Amino acid sequence: MAFINYTTNQLTIKIVYYGTGLSGKTTNLRYIQANIDRSSRSELICLETETERTFFFDLLPVRAGYIGNFKATFQLMTVPGQVYYEASRKNVLVGTDGLVFVADSQIPLLDANMESLESLRRNFKEQHTELAAFPLVFQYNKRDLSDLIPVETLNNLLNPKGAPFIEAAAITGLGVFETLKEIARMTVPRVREKIFGFEGAEYSRIGQKDELDLI
Repeated sequence: MAFINYTTNQLTIKIVYYGTGLSGKTTNLRYIQANIDRSSRSELICLETETERTFFFDLLPVRAGYIGNFKATFQLMTVPGQVYYEASRKNVLVGTDGLVFVADSQIPLLDANMESLESLRRNFKEQHTELAAFPLVFQYNKRDLSDLIPVETLNNLLNPKGAPFIEAAAITGLGVFETLKEIARMTVPRVREKIFGFEGAEYSRIGQKDELDLI
């Protein structure tokens, strides 16, 4: 659930990038951090223990618009991709408002993608509702490489419910901002309705019909 700071009139919306190890989650965040206006972001911060790490950074509210009278900030986080970091995955998912599942498009990684998605379903169900009822965007990453899983196959196996999907090559930036804009488009109206009620909330510049203008 989005966090409200009534003292500063700021609303923080949490977006989690989930996926198998080395699928490109952190690459997405690094590209965003490097290519948005400096006034709209903070530095990429690493939280780590002796054996694991996760990355996050906040998007400052200059370009994020308003929800009601609150300035909206997006907190983007990744989860550790390795299966033995299950506890960390669960912790990062607490309070999530929107999800991006980053799938590695390389054929040898198909099983790992499916295992990671099942982990997401399992962990998410412990804390929220069914995954199918939650804002979720699939990003099919590494489309710039060879020996790739067809997009149709990825949709059939990972995304049978027909959630939005973006083809991407995060290392070059292809699809990175499109993914962020799509999950923001899905998440903001839901957050607004939960906090204010659909009829009582002021229309936001980043509401149902608008996209984030980050660059």
